[in-house]
Amino acid sequence: MSDYTRLNLRDDVANFAERFGLAPDLELRFGRDALGIEGGGFSYQNRAPNLVSTTGHRHKTQEEVYIVIAGSGRVKLDDEVQELRQWDVIRVPPNVARGFASGPDGLEFIAIGYGEGGDGETIEDFWKSADA
Repeated sequence: MSDYTRLNLRDDVANFAERFGLAPDLELRFGRDALGIEGGGFSYQNRAPNLVSTTGHRHKTQEEVYIVIAGSGRVKLDDEVQELRQWDVIRVPPNVARGFASGPDGLEFIAIGYGEGGDGETIEDFWKSADA
């Protein structure tokens, strides 16, 4: 038998947003630990319509790629805001701060991190310098 792990993100992985009282507006499911991934990871994120994250984050060494699978919104990268729509893919290098705001239909995406992770820095009031 082959060595693999299979799971369902909705059924088998806890919604991390519930720990912080952010559900049902935000669904956040991390796959790294659930699948036993080494050297990278991913998350599934589903944001309610018109939800603006108050915080952003950046990494010291981890590069990330975001794939929009449904809805629309915006991403703030340092001080620049980019519009996002279904099937947009954006690569964000380490040290670039990022945060998301969903559009009227919500925003659903997969985030893929390359590196060991755990090196994230949270940035409070990240959207203050941009129109929410």
